[in-house]
Amino acid sequence: MRFIGRVITGRKVSDGAGVDICRVIGQPGVDYIDPFLMFDDFRNDDPSGYVAGFPPHPHRGFETVTYMLKGKMRHRDSSGNAGLLEEGAVQWMTAGRGILHSEMPEQTDGILWGFQIWLNLPQRLQMIEPRYQDISSTDITEFARNGVAYRLASGELFGHVGPAKTHLPVLMVDIKPITGEAIIPLVDGDTTILFCFEENLSVEGQTIEDGSLAVIEGTGDVRLNGSGRGLLISSSPLNEPIARHGPFVLSTEGELKKAFIDYHSGQLAPNQAAFLASGGLS
Repeated sequence: MRFIGRVITGRKVSDGAGVDICRVIGQPGVDYIDPFLMFDDFRNDDPSGYVAGFPPHPHRGFETVTYMLKGKMRHRDSSGNAGLLEEGAVQWMTAGRGILHSEMPEQTDGILWGFQIWLNLPQRLQMIEPRYQDISSTDITEFARNGVAYRLASGELFGHVGPAKTHLPVLMVDIKPITGEAIIPLVDGDTTILFCFEENLSVEGQTIEDGSLAVIEGTGDVRLNGSGRGLLISSSPLNEPIARHGPFVLSTEGELKKAFIDYHSGQLAPNQAAFLASGGLS
C-alpha cells in the first residue's frame, strides 16, 4: 500500500533577478529528496514579481526540468539552443559538464505560472555533454483512462510513453481525476513526489491541498483521488554524496570547487564569454 509519508509546504524566496518563487524542495529542512534537488512553484499574477526573469547564469552536474502552465519562458543557452517554452510545454535541460543559459518570462494576461525541478545525475554522468529538449504542449502524451486525464512528459504509463529522453528512468505525469480514481503503478524503492496545484488530492484518505507536496511511501500502486490536479514525479534515488552550492551540483567538494574555478576563468562551457557578453540574447 502507498501512503503519504510527509507533506511539505513551500517557502517564499526570491531568485534570478528578483523573481518571486515558492520553493518546496531546496529550502531549510528540505535540502533535497534524492534524486530531486529542487522543486519551485513560480505562480505569480504580479508582473513586478517576475518580469526581470533569470539572466545568464551557469549550471553543471544535473538537469533542470521546467513545466509551463501559464505564460511563456524564452530560453537561450551557450550551446546555441533557443526556444520559447509555451503553455503546457516542458523544457528538459541536461547541464552536464557545463552550460550557461537565460530564462526570460513573457506573461499571459499578467500571469506567469509553472514549475522547475532540479533532477540530480549520478557521478558517472555529471560531466556528459549538455543537452536541451524543447517539448511542445502538442508533443506531450495525453490520454484519459477510467475517468482520469493524464499528460505524460516522461516515462511509461499504461502502454503510453512520454516524449522526454532521460538518462535514467523518470516518470513525470500531470494527473487530473475527473470522475474516477487514478491507480498509478510505481517501482518499489523509487522516490515519488506529488505536488497538488488545484484544489485537493488524497492518497488512502490523506489529503493534500493546492500548493503542497506529498512524499509518497510504501509499496505497490498509488491510489489517487480528489477534485484537484497534481504533478507526480518518480525516479530512483542515487544514494551518492552531494556537493552543491548555488548553480552547481556535483559529488565532491573538489568537483564543486573546480566548477567555480572553470566558470570564473571562462572555461565552464564553450562560447561562455560570447554568451555573457551578449546578455543571453544570442
